[in-house]
Amino acid sequence: MQNHISFVCKCAFFELRKISSVRSFLTLQATVQLVSSLILSRLDYCNSLLAGLPTEELDRLQRVQNSAARLILQKSKKDHVTPLLTTLHWLPMKYRIEYKLALLGYRCFEKSLPPYLSHSLSIYEPSRSLRSSSEKLLRIPKTRTKTFGERTFRYQIPTVWNSLPSSIRDSSSLSSFKTQLKTYLFRKAFA
Repeated sequence: MQNHISFVCKCAFFELRKISSVRSFLTLQATVQLVSSLILSRLDYCNSLLAGLPTEELDRLQRVQNSAARLILQKSKKDHVTPLLTTLHWLPMKYRIEYKLALLGYRCFEKSLPPYLSHSLSIYEPSRSLRSSSEKLLRIPKTRTKTFGERTFRYQIPTVWNSLPSSIRDSSSLSSFKTQLKTYLFRKAFA
């Protein structure tokens, strides 16, 4: 995984250097589109596989996102990045990964996941009548190892899904779920 992160960071910083050389000729909107297509798409590609990684590895990807935000808003390295991310309405990398995992959890209930993923997830059904029996919850499997067992989809998706408030889990459509989820994660990240 370290090789993948190193490659993504290397390519993203290369693209950022190319964009910074022409930044003075670009409008804010054009720069946002360029960074979204060249840098954020690299960071978001299969980022749900990065769930459970040590924070040192995720921090490397976060530095790329921070540099992209500074480039777009033409700020120096000394400026704090949190106001920049809130201005751009970008979730930090840790929460972008949670966002993707929660979407997979929602799709599990909507039966729109591929079979190889949906078969590995099971809906939580208590053996007796409990208050939680009416909630949409996923069963969290037991794991033997912390380093590999807790990084699997079978463990990460239910953990993220079950931590969401029930009002978000009970969303009626995918678009309303995405909106509520992003708002929830945005507040969680920047509160």
